[in-house]
Amino acid sequence: MCVLATSLEGRPHCSLMAYMTDETAEWIYMVTHRGTTKYKNLLSNQQVSLLVDNRCEGMLADRSNLQALTVHGTYHAVEEEGSKKQILSQIRERHPQMGEFLDSPEAEVISVRVTSFLFLDGITDAHRVTL
Repeated sequence: MCVLATSLEGRPHCSLMAYMTDETAEWIYMVTHRGTTKYKNLLSNQQVSLLVDNRCEGMLADRSNLQALTVHGTYHAVEEEGSKKQILSQIRERHPQMGEFLDSPEAEVISVRVTSFLFLDGITDAHRVTL
């Protein structure tokens, strides 16, 4: 899971999302429905940020092993129907619990081209990679 941050007119919006990447991790894919705030935001402002972390991995008391990845990128619509079907199929394989959600005629693929990564390993050890 990740947190997707979008914004519209300076107003941020965060959403908890299932995701997958391509083989090179240059593209990240998620699915939403057309009527959502995040989708409306993406149509107006393509700049996004995502957060992936390991806080669910048994770190209740000791947070010294915290790791977080912040991803910056740009939303791109998936126009080609064949590509959309292929991405939806791959997301279904990775997240089978999303079947009904993915089958909705309102389902839209969120395709994010990664522009940079910021990896935090512990409290102060940060590494940035710009693509």
